[in-house]
Amino acid sequence: MREINVSEIENSVRDLCIKANLFLPGDMEQCIKCNATKEKSPVGQSVFDDIIRNIDVAKEETIPICQDCGMAVVFMEVGQDVHFVGGSLNDAINKGVARGYTEGKLRCSVVTDPLERVNSGDNTPAVLHLKLVEGENVKITVAPKGFGSENMSQLKMMTPSVTEEEIVDWIVSVCAKAGSNPCPPMVIGVGIGGDFEKCAYLAKKALCRPVSIRNPKEHYAKLEQEILDKINKLGIGPQGFGGTQTCLAVNIEQAPTHIAGLPVSVNVGCHVTRHADMTI
Repeated sequence: MREINVSEIENSVRDLCIKANLFLPGDMEQCIKCNATKEKSPVGQSVFDDIIRNIDVAKEETIPICQDCGMAVVFMEVGQDVHFVGGSLNDAINKGVARGYTEGKLRCSVVTDPLERVNSGDNTPAVLHLKLVEGENVKITVAPKGFGSENMSQLKMMTPSVTEEEIVDWIVSVCAKAGSNPCPPMVIGVGIGGDFEKCAYLAKKALCRPVSIRNPKEHYAKLEQEILDKINKLGIGPQGFGGTQTCLAVNIEQAPTHIAGLPVSVNVGCHVTRHADMTI
């Protein structure tokens, strides 16, 4: 049994909140630069130039890539041989988020009640997803999620009679309806299967997968490419100014489901689909 003091979790979450908001994952930055060379619209190329410059300035000046520093979504894979000591794990995670956003001078956007709309002042509480795994390590992923893109996300409870073509068309229609709102070029996370809440979780988790890695199942990998191609034919383009590069990547995650259902969800990510992780 390995003991981990929750203060180590707090410090790690604090650092990841800042890192994720200031620095894009390397594969994400490379994907943006690669797609910039493919953009055929002169206006779209100009927008890509601004996007790339913004990424560089954020690194040079150590300032957020986007003014919407997002709601902190924390994924934790906890080894079953780990014993947390020194206090509450949940409190430590929220303290880490609070410190990351206040000490990192990141915009705090969380309200304590959805109807009363009072800002918590430190971007807490976080959205926490815990998964128990084998071993004695803890992997933490912090994925700040802005709501320009989050608001464009959708879930549909389909039935087993639905065709793959209908699934693909619905996913593409979600992106068409989103238009310029999620600050394209987008990253699209897709969840297929599970139940209502599992499906949404899969779509959000899919956005944390590197954009350079395709689904390990060939059938789903082909679907990812098909959906990507169809979204890019919408002509929305970078920031909605028109062009050939509306979407950077489509990541699909799937799970077993009920014989009577086929849930499908789309979690839309913007061109700064942020996430940072570490293993303790």
